[in-house]
Amino acid sequence: MARVFNFSAGPAALPEEVLKQAADEMLDWHGSGSSVMEMSHRGKEFMGIAAQAEADLRELMGIPASYKVLFLQGGASLQFEMIPINLLRGKPVADYVHTGEWAKKAIKAAKTFCNVNVAASAEDKGYTYAPVQADWKLTKDAAYVHYTANETIGGIEFHWTPETGDVPLVCDMSSNILSRPVDVSKFGLIYAGAQKNIGPAGLTIVIVRDDLVGKAVPTPPAMLDYKTHVDAESMYNTPPTYAIYIAGLVFQWLKRNGGVAAIEQRNIEKANLLYDYLDTTDFYRNPVHREDRSRMNVPFTLKDAALDEEFLKGAKERGMVQLKGHRSVGGMRASIYNAMPLAGVQALVAYMKEFAAQKG
Repeated sequence: MARVFNFSAGPAALPEEVLKQAADEMLDWHGSGSSVMEMSHRGKEFMGIAAQAEADLRELMGIPASYKVLFLQGGASLQFEMIPINLLRGKPVADYVHTGEWAKKAIKAAKTFCNVNVAASAEDKGYTYAPVQADWKLTKDAAYVHYTANETIGGIEFHWTPETGDVPLVCDMSSNILSRPVDVSKFGLIYAGAQKNIGPAGLTIVIVRDDLVGKAVPTPPAMLDYKTHVDAESMYNTPPTYAIYIAGLVFQWLKRNGGVAAIEQRNIEKANLLYDYLDTTDFYRNPVHREDRSRMNVPFTLKDAALDEEFLKGAKERGMVQLKGHRSVGGMRASIYNAMPLAGVQALVAYMKEFAAQKG
């Protein structure tokens, strides 16, 4: 059976050549006689895989030597709690920007540990825009400022980096990491679940500045303390070894294909193709303000919601799957992460035109 175009928001499509390489190496990794799945995480083979993955990620993102890279578990959801536990450092307040469902979850988790100042919110317009920084009400002595770079459900994305002075900037980049260049030095901490642009579910990347490690008050339990994982080089407990291996293959794939700057241009081309069509028709609608539209997740509704199931059925018949929107907003959602080829978006737009012509 031919592979489909998978528009899932996550776990998401992986580059086909990465999957083929993993298949070729499944039973015997580089003459070792065993699968990466079977390797000891403390053996020289896997330690080499992990070290290369970190080196490649540092190169791709330009991560300064003054930052630690951690390969953890628990998803972004665990980071919602680890961040205040580690970064409050005795301070009572943290600032959060509320732009949708994932920011909401981060805010709820942080309220267990501190006073949360919602410095800005897009709730007034149904989370369809990213609040400009001029409207943010930041706390003078906040422990940190947190925002979500890309909201997968609402389809809004920050196309700029906030300025927070001496207050550490913390960012959930789960759904747009490695899709565009970022200046890591502007952040105190970046975190991302892997299952969008990096690899399989089960791996979480944390990039944290050295001076923010080991300052938690009180000292957290070992598994919730970044210092534990920094000191053990992400090997305090058995890490998600196979997910790290696949992530490493994805990093190498990105390097072979021009790196992050090159993939950004391809992402712009894909997103423009879809949005340009959406803007020419009243049969479909995207609710997000144009300047804040996500390149990764494109939600849209049909003029008549009664046609939704028929639209999805026709898409599946044409080899396009996982286009149903999140249950909280309905409609459709096309997630077009790094691994989605231009041909997938071209096929989707062609089908959308065909469907609109038949039903409009």
